[in-house]
Parts: sequence; C-alpha cells; structure tokens
Amino acid sequence: MSGISERKNDHINLALQPQNQSGDGSGLDDYQFEPSPLPELALEDVDSSSLFLNRSIAAPLMIGAMTGGCDNAEIINRHLCEAAEHCQIPMALGSQRAALELGLPQSARQWIPNGILLGNLGATQLKQQGVDLAIRAVESVEADALVIHLNPLQELIQPEGDRDWNTVLEVIQHCAETLPVPLIVKEVGCGIGPRGAQQLAAAGIAWIEVAGRGGTNWAAIEIARNSCQTRQQIAQPFVNWGFNTAQALVAVAGNCPSMQLIGSGGVRNGLDIARCIRLGAQIIAIAQPFLQPATVSTQAVVDQIEIFQEQLRWTLFLTGSANLQQLKLANILAAKHTLDPL
Repeated sequence: MSGISERKNDHINLALQPQNQSGDGSGLDDYQFEPSPLPELALEDVDSSSLFLNRSIAAPLMIGAMTGGCDNAEIINRHLCEAAEHCQIPMALGSQRAALELGLPQSARQWIPNGILLGNLGATQLKQQGVDLAIRAVESVEADALVIHLNPLQELIQPEGDRDWNTVLEVIQHCAETLPVPLIVKEVGCGIGPRGAQQLAAAGIAWIEVAGRGGTNWAAIEIARNSCQTRQQIAQPFVNWGFNTAQALVAVAGNCPSMQLIGSGGVRNGLDIARCIRLGAQIIAIAQPFLQPATVSTQAVVDQIEIFQEQLRWTLFLTGSANLQQLKLANILAAKHTLDPL
C-alpha cells in the first residue's frame, strides 16, 4: 500500500468514529423557522426540486466529497454514485490525486451515467503539478465540474502535509480561466468567510462550498494520525479553528451576494438542509452520514437520501412553503433567545 492509500484508509476509519465529529456543532441549531400552524397546502403539492449547474435535480442536495485512492474506495464510490443516479442528485468525488498518480481505476462515470459528477483535487497539488492535472482529473471521469479543496490546517498537522501555499490563488484563477467546466472551491471543515469569498470571486470563481466547522473534524483526525507528541500539542488549540457552517453562510451571503453557495459542514438532516437554503445556500453537500451506508450497499445510501429528502419536504410544508423559492422567504429566528426574524 502506498503512503497516500494508507492515509486515505486512515481517513475513512477515523471519519466513522464519533469523537472525530466537531462537538460544538454547525451552528444551524441556533436558527429556528417560525412554524406555520396553517400551511394552506397539501404535502403532496410540496416541490423540493432545484437546479444545479443549469440542470434539474430532485432536491438541493449532493453527496459531498469523501474518499479516493484507498483499498475500499472503489466499492464506496460505486454505492454512492449509483445512489446519486437513482435519486437524481449530484455526486462529488473525493480527491482524485491518488488515482491519477497511482494509475488506479476511475469508474465513477459508468455508475452515474446521466447525473452530475464533480471531480476533485487539492489546491496544493494543483499548484505543484499545474492545470494539466486538473484537465486530467476532469477528463478521467468526464466530470461536469471540478472541485478544488482548500485545507491549510489539515496540511499543517499532517506529517507529510504541504506547507507552502504561495501562489495558490493565482493557480486557481488560471484553472478557472482554462478548464472547459465550472470550477468550485471548497474548504474541508474550517469554513470560507467573506474575505476568502471575495478573493475567490475576484479570481473568477462563481461557486464556493463553505464547508464550515460542525461535521467531520479533520484537525482531530490528523492529530490522531500524527505520532509526534510535540506536533499534537501544537495542533490541539486549533481543533475548533474557523467558522461554523451557519456563521460562514450568513457572512458570505451578506458580503458576497452574487456568489453561488454550497452549504456543508455538520448538515445532518433535512431540517438542516432547509436552514442552509434559508441562510443563503443554493445546494447542500452532505458526506459523513453517507459513509457508513456506502460501506454496505447502494440501497442503504438511497434509503438515507430519501430520509433527508422527506425531512426537507416536511420542513417546507411546516413553514407553508410550496417550493424552495418560498422557503427562502420563510421567517427564521436568528437565535434561540430572540424572536426577531432574520
């Protein structure tokens, strides 16, 4: 097993452990919808369909980036892709770096022949190997868009991590200008705030995934992987570094209203999906809750997706919203201690 593959296996195993989920939450629970005791519609009339990259999808939900380049990534991604195809939602691959460097199979497109499939590379890998790597990533899976992930804290904690982040923004801009498909930039759990969003907008990026604190804690995972006690001690104060998901969405939506937002980070049910939509997201990415089902079967993933979709429909119904456009206008309380709507 290569070093990359071993690291990816570690990531899967550790991501399944509850102690590696952010204990202080996504902040989404701080926002409560005003209930509508008179919805004035039937549940069967609720429409939760949406658009993403100018294509119709069944709900504003995508399977978020998880894994690639390890022993069981192929079967996990097959179950995820097949479920996304069945449920008519997008699927984001985990990092393709290992597959491209090690010559591993990339069969995702055959499992999601008609759906939206997103490729994925790390920003520092893009910096080191150039736009040609991005083109290879897109072509290898016939991706509809490419996700570039930003993970400076995770890289600092990794013994083998990249610590030179000079010119990364410049490379992202060059990639956005060159690729034949849209570029999406995401964090991995520390959040993208308004300044970062403004930098990316100036570089020509139209879509960002805020990926706030609240879900899988990659700082905690890398601390668990790092055997150096000194490095663990250095990293410990940064376990809860960054914006939570609610903070990131509100800040970016308020300061960069033209930016298209993907909400992610600790989204754990359909009510959370609705909260993210109301706070400014166009679509929501969920990863960790699908990981365990994906180790079992395609149907297990489908079952979880359908639970989230029905929870979202219930939220629309209970706020008197017939569709997502009406949900975006629903009253929501800005915090538990106030009745002032956002």
